[in-house]
Amino acid sequence: MAPQKIIIDTDPGVDDMLALLLALSASPDELELLLISLTFGNINIENCLRNTVSLFHVLDLEKQWRSSRGLRTGFSALENTKPIVAIGADRPLEEQLLAADYFHGLDGLGGVHTTAPHFTPSETWSHIFNSTAATPAPPNFTPSSTPAHLEILRILAENPPNTITIIAVGPLTNISLAATHDLPTLLRAKEVIIMGGAIDQEGNVTPVAEFNHYACAYSAAHIYALTSPHPSGTLPIGSRFALNQAPAPEKPLKLSIFPLDITNRHLLSEAVWRAATADRKAQGSPLAQWCDVFVTATFKKMKEMYLQSTGGGGEAARRDTVDISMHDPLCVWYAISALARGEEGWVVHEGRDIRVEPAGQWTRGMCVVDRRPKNVEENLAEAVKLGDVGVWLHRGHGNRVRQVVESPEGTDRKFGGWMLERIFDVVL
Repeated sequence: MAPQKIIIDTDPGVDDMLALLLALSASPDELELLLISLTFGNINIENCLRNTVSLFHVLDLEKQWRSSRGLRTGFSALENTKPIVAIGADRPLEEQLLAADYFHGLDGLGGVHTTAPHFTPSETWSHIFNSTAATPAPPNFTPSSTPAHLEILRILAENPPNTITIIAVGPLTNISLAATHDLPTLLRAKEVIIMGGAIDQEGNVTPVAEFNHYACAYSAAHIYALTSPHPSGTLPIGSRFALNQAPAPEKPLKLSIFPLDITNRHLLSEAVWRAATADRKAQGSPLAQWCDVFVTATFKKMKEMYLQSTGGGGEAARRDTVDISMHDPLCVWYAISALARGEEGWVVHEGRDIRVEPAGQWTRGMCVVDRRPKNVEENLAEAVKLGDVGVWLHRGHGNRVRQVVESPEGTDRKFGGWMLERIFDVVL
């Protein structure tokens, strides 16, 4: 079976980095990572770029370290394809900029560039993204001076339709820019998989909003609308998207969402982290040492937050049993498990009419779901007559989002260990 060709659109903080590592540790017959398109989000775009370049620098050191000890070098995906890295949006479309540096640290990786500066390449790395710079190409990725949304469109145009899957684990600004620039080409994507939203549980930045959708709510509303046969009917009123006046596209976008409802249940415990990485770290593995800085910082942050939320009475935090939710890696695992391997057990609610509120004073980034029974006849006039503002009840006009609600049975808490086995080539 041919590998799944993917694009990862990301704002590399801690779980984004683990998602990238999981993708790069896939076998060549599972995934082929063609492009990493960077967007603002967890931190600013400059730090996103530095984190990504540092990742590839550390991977080069890790492969040399493993080879010198007769270990399998791993990361075979890099042997066949050097992914392109492209810089994308540095701010949201129409809203105030929000970052998550309060959680991920000012550099997005728990201060790793200060704590372990020997793993950060020289500042000259930034020159390789300048098309006029005469800088040697890095060994394991290809820098691009083209804006990320245009690189996304180029790759989609150069490959047959329905062969490229986009995995978007940050704000959806780059994907929205690509759709605005050339919607027919974006719709050549086989599927867009996103980490974002909160459906039946509270948000993580407001009572109702998840961070990625809050950070650029207009782009999220735009991409959700593209799942409708008539996107102009579900786009935000007064937004600048050309679709408000354009005819309906030839086909809707296939959009699969991983909201907090499912990602919060897929965990990495501190005990599992130590079991997988302690020996490698002690033996001098550059990857284990580098990752341990920001993963340990994240566990520390989680403990602080847990103790604050419990008024200092959190026994779990004191017993080192806090967990980190693996939001972004879960999307990559879906691409490996469901798309590449065809494994069963994934449960998806098809065709949900979910829309993103872009501008509410209290509800920016909220996923609004039509939970009413669809018992109105299939015609627009009937829905309007019943006073259905926004024509929610007209089944031909709503959004059609695929919500992933379950992974294969029994894997929620096992996922973190399975991921680390792949990344560090260990057996737990």
